[in-house]
Amino acid sequence: MSEGRRPLALEEREREERRLFSPSAARNRAAIVDAFGSLMPTGGVVLEVASGTGEHGAALCSAYPSLRWLPSEPDEGSRASVAAWAESVPDGCMAAPSDLDVTVPGWWRDVSEVPDGVFCANMIHIALFSACEGLFRGTAALLRPGGRLMLYGPFSRRGVMAESNRRFDASLKARDPGWGVRDLDDALQPLGASLGLHLAEICEMPANNLSVVFEKG
Repeated sequence: MSEGRRPLALEEREREERRLFSPSAARNRAAIVDAFGSLMPTGGVVLEVASGTGEHGAALCSAYPSLRWLPSEPDEGSRASVAAWAESVPDGCMAAPSDLDVTVPGWWRDVSEVPDGVFCANMIHIALFSACEGLFRGTAALLRPGGRLMLYGPFSRRGVMAESNRRFDASLKARDPGWGVRDLDDALQPLGASLGLHLAEICEMPANNLSVVFEKG
């Protein structure tokens, strides 16, 4: 397992043949589809980092069939689920999942198509910060000017966060001290700015989550 790799899941997932079903994805996918439509390109190529079960990619491709979706997931079992979910979307919309791991130096050189955007949900808090650094570094290398990175999940703002997120942060740190809810202002903005990725949009989401977008300058 590479440094910073997250476990398969922090939740119990049901299985139907090859497809995995995530309770959290079921709760938030409609809100993510709506936010994506207002924040990201709904046509062109989008790379998804840490696709998990594949449900977010399938929902977005079903809603925006002009997308060319490139899922990726380092976990082999999850990739099988992503491939199964890809069968439910319009032909050619969702590619076969790759095994990209953002903790591997130069991982972006293995991306098969130049993306117009990058999407990553619920990864950076369930991994070492090196995974976040790798994600931003690769995104900066891949995107053309105006390209966008969308992150979804819980965040703090200069150390302030909702009480539910504070409890979640404590539970993450109990599992691994290097995990935890990331600070949008004190950690992610400086990291992005150092790589030419500037915070462009913040969208409030249900359950004290955010969708945030960084844009390549």
